[in-house]
Amino acid sequence: MDPFGITVFVGFGLLIGVLFGFFGMGGSFLVTPALLVMGYSSQTAVGSGLAFVFGTSFIAALKHRDHGQVDYKLGGIMILGMTAGIEVGKTFVDALSELGFADTVVSAAYVLMLGTVGIFVLRDARTEDIDERHPVARRVRNFDAPPRISLTDGGDVSLWLTMAIALFVGVLSGFLGVGGGFLLMPAMMYGLGVPAAVAVGTDVFQITVSGGFGAFRYAQAGNVALPVVASLLAGSTLGARVGSAATNVVEEGDIKGYFAAMLLGGSVAVAAKEVGSAYGIEALNTVSIVLVFGSALLVAGAVVYTTVSELRRERAIAAAGD
Repeated sequence: MDPFGITVFVGFGLLIGVLFGFFGMGGSFLVTPALLVMGYSSQTAVGSGLAFVFGTSFIAALKHRDHGQVDYKLGGIMILGMTAGIEVGKTFVDALSELGFADTVVSAAYVLMLGTVGIFVLRDARTEDIDERHPVARRVRNFDAPPRISLTDGGDVSLWLTMAIALFVGVLSGFLGVGGGFLLMPAMMYGLGVPAAVAVGTDVFQITVSGGFGAFRYAQAGNVALPVVASLLAGSTLGARVGSAATNVVEEGDIKGYFAAMLLGGSVAVAAKEVGSAYGIEALNTVSIVLVFGSALLVAGAVVYTTVSELRRERAIAAAGD
C-alpha cells in the first residue's frame, strides 16, 4: 500500500475510533463496506473488518469499565452466543463465495440491515420518551422461560431468550463481517431494555472476544489485509479513548440520533456502489466513497463538538454555583 493510502486509512481509523468508543461498535460496519467500495473481495473485506474490530475493542473496553458501563454477566452470555453464530455466518459466506454470489449478497444484506436498523433508531430517537423502557423490552422481560439472569438496572430476563438474541446477531456478524455492534447495541437497548451507555460498554466488552474469534477464522484462510488493518489501528488508538469518554457526557437521545445517521450513511454508500457497478456509472462509485468517509467525518465531528459543548456547559454551571 502506498504512503497516501496509509495516510488515508490512518485518518479513517482515527474517525472510526471515535465512533467505536461512542457507539460500542468495532468500526467494521464502516470498514467492511469501505473495502467493498474500494474493490476488495467480500471475504477480505469481512476478514479485515473483524480484525480491526478485535484491535480496537480492548482500549475502549478499559475506558468503559472505568465509567462502570459494562454488564459482565450479560456480556459473557453474548460472547457465547455470538461466537457460535459467527462460525455459522462464515460458513454462509464461504458457500456463497464458491457459487460466485458472495459480493452481491453481502452488499445487499448490508444495505438492508443498515437501512432498516438506522430508520428504526432514528424514529425512536425522535419520538421515544427515553425515561421509559421500550415496549418490546417490556414484553421480552415479561417472557417467562427460566432460568432468568439479573441485569444492571435491577431487572431480569430469560437466559434462553438472551442466548437466542446473541446467536442470531452472531450469525449476521459472521456473514457481514462486523463485530455485531450495529445490531447488538439496539438489540440490548430495545430488546432487553438496557440503558444506552451500558449497552455500548457491554457491547465493547463482548466485541473483544467475538471479534477476535471471527478475525482468527478469516486469517486462517489468508483473508485479512494486514497493511489496511495496521493503518486503521494506528489511527483508532486515540479516537477510541475520546469516543468512550464522550458516552459519559452526551445525552442518550443524541447517542441514538448519531447512531442512526451513521447506519443510514453506510446503507446509502453501499447501495450507490452496487448500482454504479451494475450499470457502469462511475460517478456513483465516487459518491459511495465520499458517503462512507464523509459520514464518518461528520458524525465523529458532531460527537466531539457535542461533548466539548456539554463539558463547557457543566463547567459554567459549576462556576456559577461557586
